[in-house]
Amino acid sequence: MRGPLGEGYVSEPLELIADEVRSCTRCRLYQTAKQGVPGEGNPRADVLLVGEGPGFHEDVQGRPFVGPAGKLLDELLARAGLSREDVFITNVVKHRPPDNRDPRPDEMEACGDYLDRQIAAIRPKLIVTLGRHSMATFFGPAARISQIHGTTKPWRDMLAYACFHPAAALHQPRFRELLEQDFDGLPRALAQARERANALASGAPDSSPTSETAEQASDEQLSLF
Repeated sequence: MRGPLGEGYVSEPLELIADEVRSCTRCRLYQTAKQGVPGEGNPRADVLLVGEGPGFHEDVQGRPFVGPAGKLLDELLARAGLSREDVFITNVVKHRPPDNRDPRPDEMEACGDYLDRQIAAIRPKLIVTLGRHSMATFFGPAARISQIHGTTKPWRDMLAYACFHPAAALHQPRFRELLEQDFDGLPRALAQARERANALASGAPDSSPTSETAEQASDEQLSLF
């Protein structure tokens, strides 16, 4: 039985994982999707972005975040002084859910091994969760994205940083400002993650708080994305 995400896995080539994703039949999603979308980016990235699942454009092209949400993500990364060449981008599930519905628990579990192995291969310092299903994977199912977006949480020797999904701003423009605030806080979260990783590597005790706010979240109760 495997342990928590990323635990107990030996690093392996990302392309090997990608090949398995492309031929995966572990859950029902492969039956309606055009192809698996493993993810892409810098294999030595300090920042790993984890979305929820491929959409229409991603399903067609076999690449993550290439539609309108991907264009917005590029703009948000630029705000943080980053580009796609600096990060690795993947999703919790690797095949598109029909009609862009939410991924189901058994589908996320079926894909969990792929995400585990990608984390073990990349060894990022900071995991940026995009959307509530990605957030729940690292912050727990009881967490509410409307309350914790823009905050970090220690996760093994890394930090997880919660953000709304870029698609939220496409559906409801009022989320654009919140997303921009979250990504404006990303450089600070990354600096914290690097400092923590270096301290842990040197044998220092972990002094990270349970949750650290990178940008103050709005008190308004927001829809979950």
